Amino acid sequence: MCVLASPMTLIPHRTVASQLAVQLRAELKKGTWRSWLPSERVLSRTLQASRNTVRAALEQLKADGLIEPVRGLGNRVVGKAKPAVVENQTRTVGVLIPEPIGRLRPLIALWIDELKDLLIEEGYRLRIHEGRQYYQTNPARALDRLVGQHAHSAWVLTLSSEAMQRWFARRNTPCLVAGSTYPDITLPHYDLDYRAICRHAAGILLYAGHRRLALLNRESRRAGDVDSERGFVEGVSRSPHRDATAVIAYHRDDVDSVARALRTLFDQKNPPTALVVSNSYAYLSTASVLAQRGLRVPQDISLISRDDDPFLASLVPEPARYRVDPHSFAKKIVGSLLQMLNRSTSLRSPAPLLPKFAAGGSTAVRP
Repeated sequence: MCVLASPMTLIPHRTVASQLAVQLRAELKKGTWRSWLPSERVLSRTLQASRNTVRAALEQLKADGLIEPVRGLGNRVVGKAKPAVVENQTRTVGVLIPEPIGRLRPLIALWIDELKDLLIEEGYRLRIHEGRQYYQTNPARALDRLVGQHAHSAWVLTLSSEAMQRWFARRNTPCLVAGSTYPDITLPHYDLDYRAICRHAAGILLYAGHRRLALLNRESRRAGDVDSERGFVEGVSRSPHRDATAVIAYHRDDVDSVARALRTLFDQKNPPTALVVSNSYAYLSTASVLAQRGLRVPQDISLISRDDDPFLASLVPEPARYRVDPHSFAKKIVGSLLQMLNRSTSLRSPAPLLPKFAAGGSTAVRP
């Protein structure tokens, strides 16, 4: 029997784990993680090592008194290794999003990409953190761990919930809300003026002769959605048309919920003749469902999209909507971030953006 010598030398598991432990100690000394280590899964992927090897390395750090396992949360940093001075570290800004960036609305992905380039010009790197756990009803534990692991100069909160905003406000952690803030929350923020947008949209439809108007809004009712409702109702109630009515229906950002909301609206004895739709994807669903019902846009029903996205320009008729330049939006956010990072004593949220109305071809005068 002939046995061929292997060209590879197998490294004992313990040796690999020890090498990994040395690497982790070096990262702790640099201050890569301030309060919490990343999860075993993340470390395994980042360091290209098996979960068992990572676990063995963590046991060595635990024996050295550098980390402490906390049930349900992970490994807390408890060692006395001093972090490197901030000047020697890459300055970073963290962005929180609820899901992978490829699943967000294109306009959001576009302004985040613009934000990345603008921050690079100012000497900062953008780091994106995604996860539904940061957007749950009580995100405190997840946010504690996230912010403890990542020593960003500041955070940008996108599509943020009220619980998330209140957590950052209590912690006094430098952050900027890319969106609207909830009542009594004084975090710096920048967003579109949704109240003015929907008030204007109601006025456009009333001027065209429509008297039964509906707003198809998002059920999650984030701060900007609440402002949208307020502006829409104001636009109708403050008009001179006493016979005008405003109805609000809700969707969950999916086709089925949009279809149910439209069925409720149009099965009424006197259905709306014009709709304002929140979320550009919901506009697509609305146009499709109305077509299935045999309703033509704009001959039978007028539509306005509150939100803008590049794909809307490919629809026929092209939707009436409020156009937003992602570069301009990102530039305003960077300006506010720099004020914050420079410790400006006069930090103020910039005035909300009122986008330009593009008439498109989805509205018509009511006969």
